[in-house]
Amino acid sequence: MDSLKLIWHRITHWEYWPFWLIYYPMFPVWLYYSIKARSIFFFNAANPGMKNGGMAMISKMDIYNMIPPQFIPKTVFVAKNEDAAVVLERILEAGIGFPFIAKPDIGMKAFGVEKIHDKDEFQKYVHWTPSHFLVQELIPYQKEVGIFYVRKPEEAHGKITGVVSKEFLTITGDGQSSMIKLIKRNPRSHLQLKVLVQKFGDQLRNVLDEGEKFILVPYGSHTRGAKFVDISHQINKDLVNTIDGICSQMKGFHYGRLDVLYNTFEELCKGKNFSIIEVNGAGGEATHIYDPQHSLFWAWREVTRHWGMLCDISIVNKKAGHTYLSFRDGRAMLKQTGVLQAQLKF
Repeated sequence: MDSLKLIWHRITHWEYWPFWLIYYPMFPVWLYYSIKARSIFFFNAANPGMKNGGMAMISKMDIYNMIPPQFIPKTVFVAKNEDAAVVLERILEAGIGFPFIAKPDIGMKAFGVEKIHDKDEFQKYVHWTPSHFLVQELIPYQKEVGIFYVRKPEEAHGKITGVVSKEFLTITGDGQSSMIKLIKRNPRSHLQLKVLVQKFGDQLRNVLDEGEKFILVPYGSHTRGAKFVDISHQINKDLVNTIDGICSQMKGFHYGRLDVLYNTFEELCKGKNFSIIEVNGAGGEATHIYDPQHSLFWAWREVTRHWGMLCDISIVNKKAGHTYLSFRDGRAMLKQTGVLQAQLKF
């Protein structure tokens, strides 16, 4: 019965549908903008400072190098097949101690992102990873937002088109039930059960005290159980000024989503106590669409709105001398993306 309930929950809640099922019906919309821009791969011109316009297959390290260093975590690039002991020494010398975050240099949807607690876990990660990866200091803030930013090339200032609050996958103890029972009570966590069992093992038999909260997945990834809540109504002048002040320093960036860890929303708006952990370009989704309160039709309208802005920016940049991807290069990028996704999931 539990499995049937979960299946029904996935069917009746579109936020759990596979990517292709959400976006394939929108192909006519993309085709319309492709005709308008005269290229199906027009997005390449949207962010001239990013490989492929930030759609896919771009090095995260290259993106971090675009961001003013005071706004990002301490980060060390690690090449595949480097000796773990030598790399760890370099990480510690950079002022990054345990625990820290490791993640693929070219990745997607938080696949391969792990919190590393000690040398043994680091060695396992080095052995597992199929590609170059990054090590970052652990940011202490427990709140995360995704902020979508757009700036037309001919305009001095940009705007925020949506903000999503990301609630990490968490359970709350009742003083009686085991952790695994608490997980099974909520479809959002129950759908992650297989991965959670692999991660925590026998620890899931423990009983949390009443009111005790336990973060199961400390990442704001929808595919890993985080709940997305649309808080676009909280956009204000201070927040726009803070984000615009950062993005305007990123050469060749006009369209994309910033994922930010922060202490309080008020401090974030004032430009205090926050850290940018990701910047996604043309491939970044306006993730506030995944709020469970939004219908699929509302989400389609919002995606259409953002694709329209992406198209307009690309056309302006094309007229300024930037290029679209050729059909051959665009197809190669899509193929590489599929291979990478398979590797990271493995």
